[in-house]
Amino acid sequence: MKNNRNPHEADLRGTLISVLVVGVLIAVMWAAVYAMYVAL
Repeated sequence: MKNNRNPHEADLRGTLISVLVVGVLIAVMWAAVYAMYVAL
């Protein structure tokens, strides 16, 4: 972990967005599996 003061806000924002997208995809897959389980 480096404490450089270089402006990497864009990278941080991109990483945060990618993490959020992955979390949303996992939640959607979980909801789909749960819906299939409930339907069956």
